[in-house]
Amino acid sequence: MHTMWKGSISFGLVNIPIKMFSATEDKDIKLRTLHKECHSPIKYEKVCPNCEKEVEQSDLVKGYEYVKGKYVILSDDELKQLKEEHEDKSVKIIDFVKLEDIDPIYFNRSYFLGPGENGSKAYSLLREALSDTKKIGVAEITIRSKQQLAIVRVYKDCLVMETVHYPDEVRNVSEVPSVPERKAVDQKELDTAITLIDQLTTEFDPEKYADDYREAVLRLVQEKINKEEGTTTPADTDKSNVVDLMSALQASIERTKDQGEKPVKKKTEAKVGETKADDTKPKKRTTRKKKASS
Repeated sequence: MHTMWKGSISFGLVNIPIKMFSATEDKDIKLRTLHKECHSPIKYEKVCPNCEKEVEQSDLVKGYEYVKGKYVILSDDELKQLKEEHEDKSVKIIDFVKLEDIDPIYFNRSYFLGPGENGSKAYSLLREALSDTKKIGVAEITIRSKQQLAIVRVYKDCLVMETVHYPDEVRNVSEVPSVPERKAVDQKELDTAITLIDQLTTEFDPEKYADDYREAVLRLVQEKINKEEGTTTPADTDKSNVVDLMSALQASIERTKDQGEKPVKKKTEAKVGETKADDTKPKKRTTRKKKASS
């Protein structure tokens, strides 16, 4: 499991070194958008609508739109300075509350917390204290330049941190259209509904639930693969051709080396035997010496 953050948990004077790991993963099936004609993946390029041209990463800056169409520019140096001022590698527990006091609408994302170096004893202390009191810690943490509200609780003998939305991040329920007012309902209908709920009430077992749609898509994909209905984009074909060409060129170079070494060996053998059998070569050497002496 990849460590995504290192820091500490602090409550009171207790400081616990920890490592943070993502507790969940996105299992959504990601489908690429292809060109219908040749099945090449479509590229999404950064284009300036005003200049009507593609822009490079180096041409981009960050801006905050304070009025429609009007921005203030925030430089990388300014943002870096703010990040350094507010980045604190610590999960500061500021309150302890009951889990049922927090509505699930506030929960955002879950992270496993493991003990850091020499932190096992203090880690165990906080875990047992939370378990015995049946409380959770309300904490503040900065992750990726964003200050987060979070809660720390126990999950299967492991400390878990859940990032929590701030109140102003939860939309006002009064903005939901057409929500009926609470009025008296027919008592017989209400009793029937309650009976049905009672009949379907059980202990929560997450293993009994599955993403049927995702599994169906994966089965369909596997069926198409088994039927050899896969397709190759022109870009992929060109890339493989380049690899094959390089392999062929390299093999040709190696073969040429091997072939070039054999004639050298033959010439060497001839020179070794020339003093015994070849009468013409010594004459050539004599001629060269004469020319050199003249």
